Amino acid sequence: MGKKKLRSRKPDHQSQQNQTRRRFSTIFVVGLIVIALGAVIIWSSGDRTASAKLDYTSDQVVHDKPLHAVHEMEPSNLASIPFLAKGEPQPKINLPKTYYNFGSIGANKVVNYDFVIANTGNAPLTISRAYTTCGCTTADFTATVIPPGKVSIMTLTFDAGIHDTRGKTVRRGVFIENNDPQNPQMEIWIQASVRNKD
Repeated sequence: MGKKKLRSRKPDHQSQQNQTRRRFSTIFVVGLIVIALGAVIIWSSGDRTASAKLDYTSDQVVHDKPLHAVHEMEPSNLASIPFLAKGEPQPKINLPKTYYNFGSIGANKVVNYDFVIANTGNAPLTISRAYTTCGCTTADFTATVIPPGKVSIMTLTFDAGIHDTRGKTVRRGVFIENNDPQNPQMEIWIQASVRNKD
């Protein structure tokens, strides 16, 4: 029995075009996925709250049981927060802005910025403890018990002259422990680039 010769079949022009289209489609889809992932990474690492805004009036600002927060070495103890009983109405902490950059400041400059802490829940929001990350930073709250629909203003103050931070970019923060069961500890941060001179 004689052997048959197998002839290699060259793909016709139409199948080559189809393969090219499939490759292009795959590259296009992969490119879109990479762009989308990059956008998510940039968004999540950036200052998402820089343009966030919460409209409130002066009569919504509570001035009761103020708090002066300083640097503390005690670790967090979220178990000591006086949460409300499950099944009851709950508070909800809302920080429309959690970061502020002072930019370039003098070596002995004292700067401050006001942050809004709102209660958008259905029960009083209680700030049971707040502390800063460094002795050069303090935080003053107009109130530690915030009824639903009201706000407390927290003034965060940074004193560049407390430590020798000349020529450095520093980041300081305040931790806020509160009775929102979904967010019992919140963080607010500031940044400053300290010049070598005033």
